[in-house]
Amino acid sequence: MSRHWVIRRTHLVPAFALTLILGLASCTGSPSSPGTAATPQASATQAPTQTPELLQKLDVGLQLPWSVAFLPDGTAVVSERDSAQIKSIRDGKATTVGEVPGVVPGGEGGLLGLALSPTFASDRWLYAYFTSAGDNRVARMRLDADADGKLALGQPEVIFSGISKASTHNGGRIRFGPDGFLYVGTGDSQRREQPQDINALGGKILRLTPEGQPAAGNPFGDNPVYSYGHRNVQGLAWDAEGRLWASEFGPDVDDELNLITPGGNYGWPTVTGAPGRSGLIDAKVVWPSTSDASPSGLEILEGVAYTGALRGQRLWAVPLNGEAAGSPVAYLTGQYGRLRDVARTPDGTLWILSNNRNPDFVLILGVAD
Repeated sequence: MSRHWVIRRTHLVPAFALTLILGLASCTGSPSSPGTAATPQASATQAPTQTPELLQKLDVGLQLPWSVAFLPDGTAVVSERDSAQIKSIRDGKATTVGEVPGVVPGGEGGLLGLALSPTFASDRWLYAYFTSAGDNRVARMRLDADADGKLALGQPEVIFSGISKASTHNGGRIRFGPDGFLYVGTGDSQRREQPQDINALGGKILRLTPEGQPAAGNPFGDNPVYSYGHRNVQGLAWDAEGRLWASEFGPDVDDELNLITPGGNYGWPTVTGAPGRSGLIDAKVVWPSTSDASPSGLEILEGVAYTGALRGQRLWAVPLNGEAAGSPVAYLTGQYGRLRDVARTPDGTLWILSNNRNPDFVLILGVAD
């Protein structure tokens, strides 16, 4: 039963490395970007040593794909935002698995994030975050296969609802963590009072059981909120030590890569970026110009965080060293348009989904030292 809560084979040469500044930037004065922000100081972390290698481009006729997850046998399942369809991709061919009922696309809303149950081999649950007529919600559906491997989508069971919706800032990324709980990135849905209210669901990262209840050990008791003060969370990924990182859209300035702390306040809408304000957690990486980034899907591979950029139309690679993040390096700049999701396959390659409507495609990258 739903629990309804009311209370963002060619070696690739780096296009450029983002220059890191040391001083605080001044307040923009814009109502949409309060506070001040600074790009974090350079740490001992150096540029990535791995070089992404373009292995293949799959022109499989996708339409605004938003998220990709991989079955144990390597089959990809992809959500399409506006069509509300789930597609499977295997052996270079895309097949429609089914359409998720109850999805009401519009603006940035629609069928968004996908995640597989950690015990998918036995329970066959596929989780989806989507925009309905009245809210954003999370449902799960059986993804069964017949003797020939053909996939079929079962009826959705809504496990969590009541996340506010709008034409923009719907969040939508979901992912199971190493602890077996489901993490859900939400947006402020243009309701600027929500991110600082721990009894509201907008502008948060939520942590749920597979059944949609607040996970044990959450920082605010019987409350799904794990971190707050977010504007529009778009990517979630864990490093090798189990630390959670998140990519996030800024307003007209200051896109962010954040290291997530349970109960942490990331400042929106009071501040953006890394102003060093007491009681608020600074971003580990700030892209001062959103035209360079608008970071979406996030994956961490061999100590490097990879995030696709929408407005920036490139792949950013950020070397990580413990809790520190180094200088971002750009690849694929302007070559393939808007890049929505980045995900690791079972064989260790990276899949990148484009988001260009013409139609869309998949880039497959290998990462080599």
